[in-house]
Order: sequence, then structure tokens, then C-alpha cells
Amino acid sequence: MAAAGGPVEVALVSAAEAASSSGGGCSVWEVGSGASVAGYRGFSCAARGMALLGGEHLLGAQLGKACVGAWELQRKDQLQQKIICPGLVSCLAAAPNGLYILAGIAESIYLWEVSSGNLLAILNRHYQDLSCVAFTDDSSHFLSGAKDSLVIVWNLYSVLQAENAQSPEPRHVWSRHSLPITDLCCGMGGPMARAATASLDQTAKLWEISSGDLLLSVVFDVGILSVTLDLTEYHMFCGGMDGSIFQVDLCAWPVQRERGFQTERESAKIFKGHRNQVTCLSVSTDGSLLLSGSHDETVRLWDIQSKQCLRTVNYKGPVTNAFITLAPANMLNPESKPRVPLPKFSRHLYTMENAGSPASEGMMLCLGMHQKGSGESNLEKKERLYSQMCATREKNLMGDQEQLKIQVTQLEEEVGTLRKINKGLFDFSSRLIMKQGK
Repeated sequence: MAAAGGPVEVALVSAAEAASSSGGGCSVWEVGSGASVAGYRGFSCAARGMALLGGEHLLGAQLGKACVGAWELQRKDQLQQKIICPGLVSCLAAAPNGLYILAGIAESIYLWEVSSGNLLAILNRHYQDLSCVAFTDDSSHFLSGAKDSLVIVWNLYSVLQAENAQSPEPRHVWSRHSLPITDLCCGMGGPMARAATASLDQTAKLWEISSGDLLLSVVFDVGILSVTLDLTEYHMFCGGMDGSIFQVDLCAWPVQRERGFQTERESAKIFKGHRNQVTCLSVSTDGSLLLSGSHDETVRLWDIQSKQCLRTVNYKGPVTNAFITLAPANMLNPESKPRVPLPKFSRHLYTMENAGSPASEGMMLCLGMHQKGSGESNLEKKERLYSQMCATREKNLMGDQEQLKIQVTQLEEEVGTLRKINKGLFDFSSRLIMKQGK
């Protein structure tokens, strides 16, 4: 274990094994030493179905059943609550600020408020089953990917302010993939961050959330099932169906928006060791270690620079979730307790009509209610100011190009003047020579 008081980096791993087996639903071990830290038992978690909530709870979507389990981090073995859902949960995410939970159920996205347990929204813009959801690091936006090959970017505040009868408009709809989306991840920077997406169409793509622009598309020889970025976003790591892990350099020169990964020529950028598809990838905080989970029932820890496997941990089923995080204080202190217990989560959509009913629990935050029907809302003002900021930034970015155009024009005019002077000197010399000849 790390020194007392120092940060401890841990790996959280779940596998599709029987709940009665010794491994349990989720195991936690220290990245540096491999020592076991905790185990959370009760049931097996579905793929992309595990998340930390507010540093106090661990959430897991039960494999094959329509419910989400919640463990208090300090109590470990005991499953505290089951959240009954309208259908099987195919993916799960918790907002980094601990206020909201997202779940993909069939082709719909369900959004719950943690403080009250209210189901705030059901979003139906995908037309096939959800495969992955993720929040930005500031919890202001979230992304959803599905088997319909679409990735949709949502502004959380737009979703919260939408009327119950209205479907909120997404900020972006990315349709450049041609087969089901398998994974996505968001970098640092909130609404200005970049996002990576993976697909069975054998590509991984990098996008800018603010503008919605496609920055990079990399084509591989195999379908890609997992993707992640390091914190500095120098590298993108892609897990393939054949067990290979590919390292893509994002700062390579020259910059190419679309390129193919040359397996033979770039063999030094491939992690080899897994015998089956790689379903989970995560990078350590310092960017030196890569964690991978596979259907070959192993989790491997790699040194990124040397591509050597430092540790292999065996499980009793295909690995469904694996990620690295700093251990929350509650996980390491058995005497700690959550500041606020989880409420009972509703299966029915929350409306303002039932806000005052005795059955409603907790506190509900309603944004902009005092401004309804009167002038510009806070959201509209935010969008207007954000558009102005982006326009200013674009002008600043274009400033150098405009200055360059001015300089080129001045140089062209100077060259034209010199040509006229040269022609005048030539004509004068010609006339002078002709006169001397006479």
C-alpha cells in the first residue's frame, strides 16, 4: 500500500462470472503493488456497466437483469440497494460531480438525479440499442454511442430545461462511423475537450466537442472494441478484436486527418499478449501504465514506453469492466460513511405536476423556472455568450492568416514595382546603346 495520507491508484475490475464464485462482482487492487484492496460482491456487472458515484458509492448494472446495484465503498461485501430499471441496462455512467446517473436501456437514455432519485429525462434519439455513455470531466455534457453507428453529444443543461412534452435537441450528431459504436471516452477540458470513439467499422476517430469537427480518423485491420486517451492526450490507445492494442500518436507530424495504421511498419506501437478481443482500456494518472481487460479472462498492466506486460491477473470469465482511478477515501477507511444516503430511484418520468406530491423525496433542482416566458433565459444567454467566445477565438486564430495575406500582397506589389523599374532600365539602356551605334 502507499504511504499513509498519499494518493493510492487502484484498478477496478469486473468479470462475467457467477456471483457465487470467489471473485465476486468487482475486485479492487492497487496498481503499484498488485495488493488486493477491496471486493464488492452480489452479482456480475454488464459491459460498460460500472461507475463510481461521488466517491462514496460503486454502481454496477447487473448482467442479464433489469437492475443496477449500489455498494457503499467502505462496506465492500454488502450490496446496499438495487435500483429497478425498466429494462436491461446496456451501459452506465455517473457524473463526475456526483449529481446525476445515466443508463442506456434499449435505444433510450435514462437520466436520474441522485439527490432526489427522480427520473428527469428519457432521451430517444438513437434507433438501436445503446452501447456506451460518458460524461465530460466537468459534467456539463454527455455523449452516447449506439449500435446505429451514431454518437450524440448532449448539453446537460439543455436536457434539464426542456419541457416534458418536448424532446431536447442534441448539440451534435456524429454519423461518420458506418457500423456499431463500441466505446467512447472524453478528454479533459469540459465543453472544450476532445472525444475519442471506436467502432466495428475498423476505425477510431477523434472529435472536438465544442465545434463538433472530426479531427482524426484512423483505419485499422480489425474492428476496434475499446478506446482511451492519456491525460496529456499525446496518445490514443485502441483495443482490437484480435487481442492487439494499438498506440496512435496524436502529435505526429505531418498532421493527417485520415490515415491508416500500418501494422507492419508500426509494430513497435502494438501491445501483444491478449488472446481474445480487448474490451477495456485505461491509462494511469502519470501516463506511464496501461490497463487492459479482455475476453481471454485476463487483465494486463503494461508499461507504455517499453510495451512490456508488468502484471497479468486471471479471472473466471470474460472481463467486462476495468479502469484505473485514485482510490476514494471512503474505500480505504472502513469507519467512513456516505454524507447522504441514496434515495429510492423512480422508474417513472418526473414532471412538475407531481413535484409537490407526498411520494416525492429529496430535493429537486429546477433551473430557470423564474424566467419562463420572460425574456432571455440563462441557457440562451450562455449559448449566446459561448457563440461570441467561439467567434472571437476563431478571429484570433484567423488573425495570423489575414496578416500573412496582407504581407504577401505587399510583397507582390513590391515585386511588380521592381519589375517596372527593371523594364525601364532595360529600355533606357537599349536606347542609349542604339544612339551610340548611330
